[in-house]
Amino acid sequence: MSESLFEAAHYFVKIFRASNEYQRFQTLCNELNSDPQVKQILNQMNKLNYQLQQKQMMGQEIRQQEVETLKNMEAVAQQHVRIKQFLEADYHINMLLMELNKIISKPLEDLYDQLVGK
Repeated sequence: MSESLFEAAHYFVKIFRASNEYQRFQTLCNELNSDPQVKQILNQMNKLNYQLQQKQMMGQEIRQQEVETLKNMEAVAQQHVRIKQFLEADYHINMLLMELNKIISKPLEDLYDQLVGK
């Protein structure tokens, strides 16, 4: 039974890779990889964002200076057309994946709703 689920998942990957959303995201990733300056800006911004998320999850204090640094980096990133396009595509593809996850998780949600009497 689970073998068919894995087959379906592999089929989904094939369809996902052929989608316009994925194709656009892949193109933008390739463009960023070809521009070391833009790639460096994005990497620094992502690294700081990750560090701040880790601090927040661990209950550590996030200094105002760290927040300001991230905001400044984001402002610089928004000035670069490629980064802006990449971030927009990243957002859209993640929203798509969240919607797909909702669809896939619906049977479990229905079962939990039955348990709590909804």
